[in-house]
Amino acid sequence: MPARRLPSWAWVTGLTTGAIAAVAVLAVQATHGTRPVATAASPSPSASAETAAKPRPTAKPPTAVPSGSGTGRRIVYSLSRDRVWLIDASDSARRTFPVWPGTIDPDPGTYTVGTRSEPVTTGSDGVRIQHIVYFAAKSGVNIAFSHALDGSSPPPAPSGTQTGGIRTNKPDGTALWTFATTGTPVRVVK
Repeated sequence: MPARRLPSWAWVTGLTTGAIAAVAVLAVQATHGTRPVATAASPSPSASAETAAKPRPTAKPPTAVPSGSGTGRRIVYSLSRDRVWLIDASDSARRTFPVWPGTIDPDPGTYTVGTRSEPVTTGSDGVRIQHIVYFAAKSGVNIAFSHALDGSSPPPAPSGTQTGGIRTNKPDGTALWTFATTGTPVRVVK
């Protein structure tokens, strides 16, 4: 008995069906892939809290170190730009990156890195954080740089909550941790 051949339309239909299935699988993977998100739920944020939780967009990244930010090896934190610069001893910016400030800003001025805490802990927003670099306090709230362990940005703080954490993304937080040894000057500018 001779082997039976499938009609050409059956081959085309089979290939088309396989291609559609492959595209569907890739689409599902793309929309359901891993993305860092804050793990803490928060109540409906106020407009001002939502603005404070996101770096402000700019036309192009401000890379120039703010004038009046001192000299020598230091960390510069701009309140108006929500940005940090790591400056070496020759006054060259080694790294600059956006940050997500807490609800309490330090006053402009010069501070020094005091306590540092490397172990993972839970931030006031319920997110697990690491590499905490404390440098100031205001209104009874400690102010420090840190990054979320999962790399996420912080959720907006509920209205009336006082937080002093200045969150970075994970690679920038690790670089800041390495740079910010105890006693490193931190210059806060407007």
